[in-house]
Amino acid sequence: MTNAPASPHARVPVLMLGLATLGFAVNFWAWALLSPLGPRFKELLGLSAGQQALLVAVPVIVGSLGRIPVGALTDRFGGRVMFPLISAATIVPVLFIGVAGQTSLAALLVGGFFLGVGGTVFAVGVPFVNAWFPPHRRGFAVGVFGAGMGGTAISALTTVPLVRTGGSATPFLITAGVLAVYAVVAWLVLRDAPGRSVATQPLMTRMAATVKLPITWQACVLYAVAFGGYVAFSVYLPAYLQTGYGLEQVDAANRMAGFVVLAVLARPLGGWLSDRIGPVPVLTGVFVVIAVSAGVQALTPGLMPIGTIAFLTMAAALGAGSGATFALVAQVAPADKVGTVTGLVGAAGGLGGFVPPLVMGFVYGRLGSYGLGLALLAVTAVLTLALTVTVIRSVTARRTAQPAGV
Repeated sequence: MTNAPASPHARVPVLMLGLATLGFAVNFWAWALLSPLGPRFKELLGLSAGQQALLVAVPVIVGSLGRIPVGALTDRFGGRVMFPLISAATIVPVLFIGVAGQTSLAALLVGGFFLGVGGTVFAVGVPFVNAWFPPHRRGFAVGVFGAGMGGTAISALTTVPLVRTGGSATPFLITAGVLAVYAVVAWLVLRDAPGRSVATQPLMTRMAATVKLPITWQACVLYAVAFGGYVAFSVYLPAYLQTGYGLEQVDAANRMAGFVVLAVLARPLGGWLSDRIGPVPVLTGVFVVIAVSAGVQALTPGLMPIGTIAFLTMAAALGAGSGATFALVAQVAPADKVGTVTGLVGAAGGLGGFVPPLVMGFVYGRLGSYGLGLALLAVTAVLTLALTVTVIRSVTARRTAQPAGV
């Protein structure tokens, strides 16, 4: 007796996951356009190290804080509406920067501010994907969606070469075109999961209730370190490698892309492991690895092989930790508040990525070394590890011991 072919209905969640992941990648591609060009703008506009760090950090802070209202709106209106809306809105700043926004720091900061809209798409995808999958598969599914953060690798690999071959507007025009195509496809094809929990309370009421949930603040801390560390290195690693190790711009951008790709691949792995052994053990291992890797790199070893090994190991841990964090959210957060929780947690992750580049630029400007900044990351990872094995372990055990629906 042969197995019956999969029902078309059984394939719909996979299709929705694929389209959501694609939308995440495309919007993150746009969100990260300024980072590879930071050294170029520094040279052309005579920017200081602090101004360069601010330039690449502005989209991060806006994209992070914007996830709070966008996550709440997704709980209400669903990803069917929000995915094409965010994608279409991101086209405007991409075109502005490409066509008219590269003549001054002020214009770049304005464009970068609105470019942050692309970074809010994460708060759309997590509740959208979460609703399409049963609890025992959500960690992996959300981890796969999270791999869309690899859109930053597309930016890292293509932006500088496209500027050199086609001119300063080329990467922005191409990205705007891809965003437009995705917005149309998403509008025509995406559908919200049948029976998804629709938030009916007023926005501020839902926000107030979400803030009171222990999982909200615990996951905020975890994600601020895990995903924040990923974002920080994905935007600042080229400058770090150029300044600290004297690499050429293209070489530094390629190495940053390798860091990003490894973190992206590790994110679904973190979710998959969380489905099988639980998110807390995965997070425990992650923060041990981050602390050790950051501690080694704080000593500024040679780039080959120790520095490279330290950074790539850290990339894998940061990616796995990001996936495990949202496996924890999917496991513990109430179904009708997943988007709102995701918005707050996503904001914390983005803010975690906003602060380190500024700290690194400040530390290097004062000390001529990045060692102290990396040492602070190691200490932060140790403190987060302590939180994970005590408070978070206890709260998660209590929550998972409750009957379903409680």
